[in-house]
Formats: sequence, C-alpha cells, structure tokens
Amino acid sequence: MTDFSQRTILAAVAWPYSNNHLHMGHIAGAYLPADIFSRYQRMRGHRVLMVSGSDSHGTPVTVRAESEGITPEDVFHRYHSSFLNTFERLGISFDLFTSTNTKNHMDVTQDFFLTLMNKGFLYEAEQTLLFDPEVQRFLPDRYVEGTCPMCESENARGDQCDDCGSTLDALDLINPRSKLSSATPVEKPSKHWFLKLSAFTEDISEWLHAQTTWKPQVKNLSLGMVGNELPDRSITRDLTWGIPVPLDNYETKRIYVWFEAVIGYLSASIEWSQSEKNTTGNPDIWKDWWLGGNSESYYFVGKDNIPFHSIIWPAMLLGYGGFNLPTNVPANQYLMMGGTKASKSRGTAVWMPDVLDHFHPDAIRYVLTASMPESSDSDFTWAEFVRRNNDELVARWGNLVNRVLAMTHKNFDGKIPPAPASPALESTVLLTLSEEAFARSGQAFDKIELRKALNEIMEVAAAANKYLEDRAPWAALKNDDIGFAHAAETLHTALQVISNLAILLTPILPFSSKQVWELIGNSPDSSLTDWLPQAINGGVSLPTAKPIFAKLDLDLVEDIFVTT
Repeated sequence: MTDFSQRTILAAVAWPYSNNHLHMGHIAGAYLPADIFSRYQRMRGHRVLMVSGSDSHGTPVTVRAESEGITPEDVFHRYHSSFLNTFERLGISFDLFTSTNTKNHMDVTQDFFLTLMNKGFLYEAEQTLLFDPEVQRFLPDRYVEGTCPMCESENARGDQCDDCGSTLDALDLINPRSKLSSATPVEKPSKHWFLKLSAFTEDISEWLHAQTTWKPQVKNLSLGMVGNELPDRSITRDLTWGIPVPLDNYETKRIYVWFEAVIGYLSASIEWSQSEKNTTGNPDIWKDWWLGGNSESYYFVGKDNIPFHSIIWPAMLLGYGGFNLPTNVPANQYLMMGGTKASKSRGTAVWMPDVLDHFHPDAIRYVLTASMPESSDSDFTWAEFVRRNNDELVARWGNLVNRVLAMTHKNFDGKIPPAPASPALESTVLLTLSEEAFARSGQAFDKIELRKALNEIMEVAAAANKYLEDRAPWAALKNDDIGFAHAAETLHTALQVISNLAILLTPILPFSSKQVWELIGNSPDSSLTDWLPQAINGGVSLPTAKPIFAKLDLDLVEDIFVTT
C-alpha cells in the first residue's frame, strides 16, 4: 500500500537562460517532469514547494544583448515574460517562478560567497583566460567557439559541446574564435575567486556512493567526475552584468552564473516564504524545506546540468553548513529533434509558444510524457506526435468518455444509471483494476518513472474500452428489461472507471481531467485534489457531452512545423 503520511518536498527546477523562448526539449527535460511529480505529491496531501526562475545573468543573455544592440536587462525581461506565459498556458504549477535579477537573490548569493570565503572554501588566484585582442576584452565561456577536443565538432562553445555533451574549458577548444570579433583569442592572466571543490572530494564521493534511488546514469556520471580529487573552479568572471562580488576593488568582476544560479533554489524558497504567496503567515517557513533531516529535495534538470547539482551544489551546501543535500537529481536525457539535441543556440528547437498556438496543452503534455527521455535520449517526430494524439489520447481515452456519455444521454435521460446490486464479475474486475491503479501508478510517480505511470493508467482505459465492446450495452438495450439492467450496470461501471481515470490522469492532463470531471456530474467548483477513487452516484444529471480532444492531420502539422 502507498504511504499517505505527510512529507515535505522541495521540487527545485532548472533555471533557464533568459535569452530565447523555451523549447520542447526544455519542457520534456525538466519542467513537465517536475510539474507532474509536484501535482501528484500535492494530491497525496504532501507539502510541496516547487520553485525556479529565469537565469538573467548567464553569458547567453549578454551575447544576445550585444548581437541586438540592447541591454541584457531588456533581453531578460522579454524572455522572462515569455517563460511565464508558456508555463501558464501549459499548466506548469510553480509556487514561485522568479529570476536571478532580484535583490533577494543578490543578498542570498553574496551571503553564500562571504560565508564560504570566511570558512576558507574560497580563495583568490591568477587564472589564464582567453582575451580578444581586437575588442580588448576577456572572453567568458559563451563568448568563445571552436572545435571540441572530445568529438571534433566545430560548433563547441567555451563551456560545453552540444554534440557530445562534454563539459569544456574554453582553453581546451581547438582553433578558438571570439564571438565578438571572430578574432583568434590570446591567453592572458586575470585574478579570480575559486571554489575549493577539492576540499569536498571525499565527502561528495561517500555521499554519492550512498545514493540507492538515483538513476544509474546520473549516479555513474557523477561518480565518474569525482575521480581522485575534484578540481577547484573559478566562480567569478570579468563581466559587468551579474551579481557584484561583495568585496572592494572588484567593480569589473561578477560572481559567475554557474555559482549563483544554483543558489537560486534557496533564494527562491526564501522569496516565496516572505511573499504574499505564502499564506501561512510564517516568513521563515522556507526553513522547513531546507533545514533538518525530515524534508526531501528533488532537482529536475537536463543531463548537461547533472554535475552542477550532484557535485558542485552539494559541495557548496556542505561548505555553508546546515542545509539538506539533494534527495535525488532525477535528470532526464535529451529530447532529440531528428537526431539532433533540441538547442536554443543551434536553432534546432521547436519553440513552445508556437506549439501552444496550435495544440491543446494536454495533447502536448501527453505526448511528451509518453516519450519522455527518462533513461536515454528519445527522438521527437511530428509523425509520432500525431500518432499518439490520434491513437491513444483521442481513440483510447477521449472516445471512451464520449461514447459512454453519449449512450447515457440517449438511453438514461442524461443521468448516471443506478449502481447494480450484484455486479457481474467482469464489472468487478474492471473496477478493481482501476482502483488498484492508484497504488501502481502512484509508486511510479513517486519514483519519477512518469512514462510507466502513464502506461499503468492508460492500460485501465484500454481495459474499459474492451469491457464496453464485450458487454455491448447498445445491443442489450434492444432487448427486454434484463437488457436494460445490463446496459445500466455497464454504463454505471464505465462512468465510475472514467471518474477514477480523471483523477489518475490529473497530474499529467490537468486541463482535460477537470473537463472530464465536470462532464461526469461534478460541480465546476469542485477540484481534483485527492489521490483516491471517489464514488459516483446514480441519478446525477450530466451536462451535454462534447469532444475533449481533436484528431490531427499529419500533413497539416508538418506544413506548419517542418522546414526543408
């Protein structure tokens, strides 16, 4: 049985660079998994805090600003608004989606910096960096491109290669070139602050080895990066956009994005706690999610962000002292677009505002959940999108609802038939299957095996369709009173299963589940908040049935989204 004792759960979701719209890969990688998990845990009655925000200080933001001749703040505001709109339209249920461009975040980040410095975990040292001799500027990682030393891709950036997924140092690039002038950079020294990661090698290694519930690919990748000793990492850059270093004589340097962005999970929790969104009246309630050993924290990121959340952020938390380490880092792999990773920088993305302009949000959520890259990269195609929408969402689920409601309206005056006094075996078997799905899919939701959870639920929908075909209530109604009773039992049972399915599907399909909930006689004011079957009552009037989802035409979809 599922344990219903209350838990305190932090869902910490990756902070997107505010340099472009969100794409399908972002949603499948981090935001939809976090939302489904959080919605399920809320329905279980747990205390969930789901936070994230726009990464306004990353070099991708300044690169875009310089290319457009506007300020980084202008770029940030444009895409932060786009993120909020996308999340609202797609039903991503953040308790707070903020940004790194707040005073609260600056204060928390600078406190982290000073605390680690005073404890001896930060030190200043000279660093060799790439310098553009034409524009006379140091080049942070995203200002440099070149050939990847790992896979020889010619499109690698100074921090990462999208083709092979390797984390890079700009100095390692072959044939580097400046994005500012296309000049060949030269090496030049500059003083910066470093995080003493080497001091945490043993603690991080022991902690990683102790994780028994992590995905093997996440744990193995993390352990592989620990090695004999973690390398110290620079946490400041020669920039003027970002969080100021809280020390004198550092006016031309900023705390770098990889260090400050992960602190955003903490600063966002504090911001929510001290805002009107927190209705408890306790401005320090954020501590419930961060201090002590009773709370859980889940970090939803893509696989390119694993080291920052499984190694660097835990080391920072250990250095500061007192904070909980991650319970899990359920990172997803890449959603591939025709064999290529969905990428903002390379223009291979399908932008979410465009997708939402053409499709029901739950159709998007369904297909992305069904093909979610949980353990390996998955390839997205519009043909598969249309197939799953038409064959599964419409034919298996939507059609089940429509046909049962249509028969009920036609033959029972639009009212739920009475429950049978002695249901047939097949009716009992189907009802039991739908009720047991709460435990089966719930275990999968808990383990963040979302594709498995969806499969468990959709198997109930398939069984309900087979039950209807086998019992053929339309044929029974042509007979005498016995046939009428047979049809009444069939439709009552089917409506009860539909009720159960509406609840089961709510974490994945929140919009259409609410619509189905109302179509089977529940008040629009009632909400799907409990992870339990709720009995339907005979005699309840049902509103007029209407289709929930629409079939898609592949040719029309490809005309819109496929370019040659």
